[in-house]
Amino acid sequence: MSNVYLVTGATSDVGLALLRRIFRPGDTLIAQGGKNLSLLADLCRENPGRVHTYSVDLSDDTATRLFITDVLAGCPLPTHIIHLPALRVVNTRFKSFDEARFEEDFSVQVRSAILICRAFLPKMAKAGRGRVLFMQSSYALGAPPKNVSAYVVAKSALGGLAKSLAVEYAASGITVNMVAPCMMETRFLADTPDLIVQAAAASNPMGRNARVEDVVPAMEFLLSEEAGFITGVTLPITGGSVIL
Repeated sequence: MSNVYLVTGATSDVGLALLRRIFRPGDTLIAQGGKNLSLLADLCRENPGRVHTYSVDLSDDTATRLFITDVLAGCPLPTHIIHLPALRVVNTRFKSFDEARFEEDFSVQVRSAILICRAFLPKMAKAGRGRVLFMQSSYALGAPPKNVSAYVVAKSALGGLAKSLAVEYAASGITVNMVAPCMMETRFLADTPDLIVQAAAASNPMGRNARVEDVVPAMEFLLSEEAGFITGVTLPITGGSVIL
């Protein structure tokens, strides 16, 4: 059975690695990214007509709604929604809380997820089949590190959305889950000081930070048919730094 993947943040390190694992001939990809959609060029060439790319600023409510309208009009109904985007973490004390940047990140992570799920989940429910997967963070599990309050608030809200959707759509054959990696060494850490990255690795029970190849297999499983009785789960991928 072919799948239709709607992936936001598709050109992230995780998005690209996940697509390499799950995308098969006959599948369709609806990919939202930023200015680096060229990273999907090989996939487009190998699957003519089956890869739809969109450069959309998810912090812009109007742009997000236009994206959804275009997908509804011109693409098949998604069977899988994978929501990955977030602004890079900025370590700053709460007294210097940047409200404008928080609103931008909240729109990218949470508001866009609400709009996308509201547009597609009722239709997926009628079809009786679907997988939804959000990128959570270990920062939202247990005690978070200092100086990341804006990021933790957004991730916590995303977690609340996922749990609510999991309960509402469980009877419709749709699962809604999250993966929650610890600090993962990707392009996402470009604005994080090296000392913080090194300290996180040193404090991890396995002596290192997460890697993309640690996270993507778990995502693949939660998106699979075999995971059909798993919903509402937040899976920590943390090397033991968070144990639930």
